[in-house]
Amino acid sequence: MRCPFCKEDSDRVIDSRSSEGGRIIRRRRQCSACKRRFTTYERIEETVKLTIIKKDGSRVPYDRQKIIAGVQKACYKRPVAMAQILALTEDVEEQLFREGKQEIATQRIGALTVERLRRLDRVAYIRYASVYRDFQDVNEFIAEANEVLGESIEPQGQKQLFDV
Repeated sequence: MRCPFCKEDSDRVIDSRSSEGGRIIRRRRQCSACKRRFTTYERIEETVKLTIIKKDGSRVPYDRQKIIAGVQKACYKRPVAMAQILALTEDVEEQLFREGKQEIATQRIGALTVERLRRLDRVAYIRYASVYRDFQDVNEFIAEANEVLGESIEPQGQKQLFDV
């Protein structure tokens, strides 16, 4: 492993830990040349390569970074830690692999993501759902917000803020 600081190819592993349910190994390393420390992650390369079927019918290779990026946008300025976003992504990914299909529609990934995001942060859920469900006007947005508000227990029994 090359040191990211001095580019030397000599280091030693100081600590190894399993993370994300044993699917990733986190290694803490120290460069033999500059003595600086850095972290690397080892992930098992999935033998089943997923192909994603987009709305227009085109097919692209699965890329977990796209889920992470979409959830990060939805969680912008929300009290959601990166660790929570990664855990959500891992959960979606595990479900996809458990289904055992080689081709998966983007709608399925969106449904799995939005379902988990709803439990994580309701504002982020509304943001994500507005793109995933392709809201065409403000009434759809308000209807979804009212549905989310209806799930929470309001102190004065108020469940709807907007009349649609």
